[in-house]
Amino acid sequence: MILKINNKSDKFYNYLGKFFGSRIVEVATQDRIYDDNNKEWYIYLLNDNVTSFISVANEKIKNIYSINNDNLEELLNYVKDDISLRPSTVTNIYKDVYEKCKFNISYASYKNFVKIWSDENE
Repeated sequence: MILKINNKSDKFYNYLGKFFGSRIVEVATQDRIYDDNNKEWYIYLLNDNVTSFISVANEKIKNIYSINNDNLEELLNYVKDDISLRPSTVTNIYKDVYEKCKFNISYASYKNFVKIWSDENE
């Protein structure tokens, strides 16, 4: 199941609270996850547990984390269908998933990150 929520939504911190400040997430993604007020969060739930999430602000992907690449692929495609995404700088550890989702990919100016965009949204 995919949910779209923000930090004012019921159960937001029940689902995502453990990821904020998590060294496991930070080490895996080389990115810090914050619960900023302007972000919309797309989360993939399996048996009421988060397996993947994406945060979006101003039509740009801000954060991505997943423990299941198949779920992430489904979630990325859902987000692409839900909103018109602008080019986004994201962690490079899911590069194979971005390719499966038919994102264009270029190296970003930040180490461990890539820029992704979709021709569908141009």
